[in-house]
Amino acid sequence: MASVKSLAKDTAIYGLSSIIGRFLNWCLVPLYTNVFAQSEFGMVTYIYSIVALTLICLTYGMETGFFRFANHERYRNPMEVYSTALISIGVSSTLFIACVLWLLGPISEALDCSSHPEYIWIMAVAVAVDAFTSLPFSYLRFRKRPMRFASIRLISIALNIGFNLFFILICPWLWTQAPSTIAWFYRPDFGIGYIFLTNLISSSVTLLLLIPELRGFEWRFNKALWREMLVYSFPLLIIGLAGIMNQNLDKILLPELLKGQPDAMAQVGIYGANYKIAIIMVMFIQAFRFAYEPFIFAQNREKGGDRLQAYRDAMKWFVIFAMMIFLGVMFYIDIVKHFVSSAYFSGLKIVPIVMMAEFFFGVFFNLSLWYKLTDRTIWGTWFSLLGLVVTVTLNVLFVPTYGYTACAWAAFACYGVMMVSSWAVGRAKYPIGYNIPRLALYTAVALGLYGLSLLIATGHAWLDMGIRTPLLLLYIFFVLKKEKIRPAQLLPHRSV
Repeated sequence: MASVKSLAKDTAIYGLSSIIGRFLNWCLVPLYTNVFAQSEFGMVTYIYSIVALTLICLTYGMETGFFRFANHERYRNPMEVYSTALISIGVSSTLFIACVLWLLGPISEALDCSSHPEYIWIMAVAVAVDAFTSLPFSYLRFRKRPMRFASIRLISIALNIGFNLFFILICPWLWTQAPSTIAWFYRPDFGIGYIFLTNLISSSVTLLLLIPELRGFEWRFNKALWREMLVYSFPLLIIGLAGIMNQNLDKILLPELLKGQPDAMAQVGIYGANYKIAIIMVMFIQAFRFAYEPFIFAQNREKGGDRLQAYRDAMKWFVIFAMMIFLGVMFYIDIVKHFVSSAYFSGLKIVPIVMMAEFFFGVFFNLSLWYKLTDRTIWGTWFSLLGLVVTVTLNVLFVPTYGYTACAWAAFACYGVMMVSSWAVGRAKYPIGYNIPRLALYTAVALGLYGLSLLIATGHAWLDMGIRTPLLLLYIFFVLKKEKIRPAQLLPHRSV
């Protein structure tokens, strides 16, 4: 139980930067959607979808590989593992920047940015820096320094938010009032490029803040270790790439599948904006992941008798809290929806679908520990590729007819198939003994309450939220009763 409490504590600290950062970036969506046209916001969504794929390629599973080999019995010096991984990613990221600059023209044209090639090289440098700094952040997690991890993340986030407001709000105002004060650096026609420039600035400052994690040890490159890490991490690259493609390929394919329609990029913008509403579920999953990977490998190394029970408890509480988040968002959607412009409300129908899809992905991540601990990461490759086949097939078949709604259902089906497949194989290869009936019960009760809220909806926002609040409390008390936790136990104890 102490291990689970430690996991919860680390999840809270690591999640602070993730939750605040995503929330603040979420709050930028109304700014983007009110300042830029739908097609421009669609272009931002499109480029960042490609960036997400690129980042996975540039890290190629080395973060998880670092955790695995830093805890490996055969490698007593984790700094050698860290140094080898740093050199590997540093060299590959530098080569990536060089290739993009060399082929900038063709790449810009292929991405429909031929009029603004600077968008491409700015994001290329930013994503390369982010790939390199992923290792120092992993090192902080390995050393269990969540406070430094969170503080650097928060500084980067603050810079990102501040420069977004400066370039998108303050500079246009100054341009109309006193253009000479900013004429030496500001270009009104640069538009959404300032979003990308802000990203580069915050990424560069993050690298500077992480310099202490790049000093104080001998930089050594162990070729034999590097080869082992690549063998271990390559399947994770395929897993990560397939996973990110499952998340972003729809936004990349959408303009192509709707080619000929004048609002194709605008639909990408609507879909991307409403996807942001479901970001709360993604935030929780990401925060959980930051603490979970070091936790499972440390548990495996300790080989304690309650190891499997810790894994079961982690899964149970993940499902419980994920369902609480789902109900919280959907029961108060009439408030949450105002974080995007009202021009995008037509896409609200995809929010519950996307949230459940992300929930399936979170469960899949929990289930994935069996092949990570047994070094059979190739299984993750097969599951992810299976999901990718589902994603591509459903998008190609149904997007031309149903638009972005088909993208949401494709994500739901993709992660559902991956989750079930991983559970079925893991049950035979590395049985952990999850209490499936209990997990299914918590999920079914939450979905049942959501369905009930739709049936009794009156159409009046405040009245409906008043009706849904007791339903949320009912779910919480149901969980407490099943887990035999008295409400009084949740209150802080006062010392006498």
